[in-house]
Amino acid sequence: MSNPNWKRVVIKVGSALISPNQQGCSSHYLLSIAQFIVRCRANGTQVVLVSSGSVAAGAHLFPEQEKSDIAVKKAMAAAGQTEMIATWDRLFDFPSAQMLLTHADLRDRERYVSIRETIFSLLDNNILPIVNENDTVTTDKLKVGDNDNLSAMVASASEADALIICSDIDGLYDKNPHEHDDATLLKTVDHIDESIYAMAGGAVKGGVGTGGMRTKIEAAEKAVSHGIDTYIINGFTELSFNMLLNGENPGTHFKPHAKPMQENVHWMRHTSNAQGEVIVEGDFDASLDSNADQLTSSEIVDVKGEFSVGDTILVRKEDGTKLVKAKSNYSSCLLNFIANQENEEFANEFEEKTGPIISDQHIANLEKE
Repeated sequence: MSNPNWKRVVIKVGSALISPNQQGCSSHYLLSIAQFIVRCRANGTQVVLVSSGSVAAGAHLFPEQEKSDIAVKKAMAAAGQTEMIATWDRLFDFPSAQMLLTHADLRDRERYVSIRETIFSLLDNNILPIVNENDTVTTDKLKVGDNDNLSAMVASASEADALIICSDIDGLYDKNPHEHDDATLLKTVDHIDESIYAMAGGAVKGGVGTGGMRTKIEAAEKAVSHGIDTYIINGFTELSFNMLLNGENPGTHFKPHAKPMQENVHWMRHTSNAQGEVIVEGDFDASLDSNADQLTSSEIVDVKGEFSVGDTILVRKEDGTKLVKAKSNYSSCLLNFIANQENEEFANEFEEKTGPIISDQHIANLEKE
């Protein structure tokens, strides 16, 4: 690394740093992170903070409650969120702002653009955005699930140069360093593939967070595809942040793609969820990522799920091969009707009048997956 010349950075802080003992918020580990943010801003770098910890911070207020109960967890999040934001706010001498998001906010294009505009407006006015998932209202259908992936989505939305993900170890090792003394730290990852995921294992058992090393790699994959330098570092040591500011790599550096995805394509592929599927003939080989008109009702063999005009859908072959995620210009009901017409001339005339089935402005190619 050379001396960092970041215009904008997203830093993700987990529950274990916010509330190590689940006895409310502690500033013990947050002081060095806050100082890093202060120094970044002094160097002219804008910062967005993605902070987990509301559930862990509020846990001590429900000593007699069953912590696994969903309603109790939501209440813990509601109570803990105010304490967490207050703790962060005390560490800064500049204003901060709370942004609570669900995946429904991110996967809806109009709301996603609104989130971008809010972040940019806050940064332009020297206000620190503090982002967290809105655990008080999320359901399985609406939640991102972990703040590692949320931080990657936020990094993409905010057009960040770098994403810094804090962990409890120095970075990605070739095997679990808690179990193997000969584990080796990977200082640089040029390409994320299955061999990299194999090193991650699962979530940490007994931890206060919802993610593990695997979700951090998932986040890194999202970020680097948008051209964002991504680092997994040890957030418990001040040295990590000093090294970053000195242009040194304290953990694992995931190098960004040389040709990043365009913003709208990245959003379609990594943020928007498919609400249904369109199954096409097995020999269909059109390049949908460059020509939406290639997909017509004559190629469709089945429509799965219920979706509306403007929803994201997955287009795949009968053998399961994924082709693209795309914005649908038809509802599932109408698409079923058109695809089931025996009169092909009628279907062709209908499509000529109403336009292509999917929008060529919002297509993310998946064929290489």
